[in-house]
Order: sequence, then structure tokens, then C-alpha cells
Amino acid sequence: MLELNPERICNIIQLAREFHAKEAVVIPERPNNSSDDWALQVLADHRDDPVYQELSYAIDDMEPDQQAQLLALAWLGREDYALDEWDAAVRMAVENLVSSSARQIIAIPYIADYLEEGLRLHGYRCEG
Repeated sequence: MLELNPERICNIIQLAREFHAKEAVVIPERPNNSSDDWALQVLADHRDDPVYQELSYAIDDMEPDQQAQLLALAWLGREDYALDEWDAAVRMAVENLVSSSARQIIAIPYIADYLEEGLRLHGYRCEG
């Protein structure tokens, strides 16, 4: 069961769309090396961007269990998990979150689309 405020997630979706729509934001589908820090390196160039800052704050302001649900919601929307596997997705997200979880989540290509689809699967929609 989703324990996140859908309106809060819709705000994150809107900010993610604004941020990822900018021309200078390039997030490769695959890393250039085997380490997982490739996305963090790309996002580091955007720390002064006000939309990035607001998006990052919106995620960092969440409790760790809420951040895990946000990540699981993205995985659900990406079809890594089915709705009946929600609890397993959340458990896996708890295990996979890093200390810089906002950057980890923002770095997911198409994050806004995945979150929106995850919300839809839970029976919620963003207005507008």
C-alpha cells in the first residue's frame, strides 16, 4: 500500500519534468564505466539550478522510508515490479538507497514518467 501523499508525488513529478526538460541536462542511459557514480557526476553540474535544488529538497525532506517508497514507485512505473510485488519493491528500495538518495532518484532517466505510472497503478492521478 502506498503511504505517500499523492499530491507531494505530483509536485515531485512536475519538478522532475521541468528539470529533465532543460537542454543542458544529459543523463546517459548507460554508464561509461562500471561504477554507479556516473549519474551523480552528471548531476553535479546542475547544483546551482533552482529547479534541481527544489526537486532535491523535496526528496531530501522525505523520511528514509518515504524515499524508499518513492524509488519503489519509480520501479513499479518502469515495470521492474508488478503492483502485487509492492512490498518486495519497497524492501529492495530500502536496501538500495544511498546516502544521496535525492540525486540517485533524480538521475533515473524518465523518472517523472515512471513516478506518474506508478501512481496510476496505485489508483492516483496528477491533475493538470
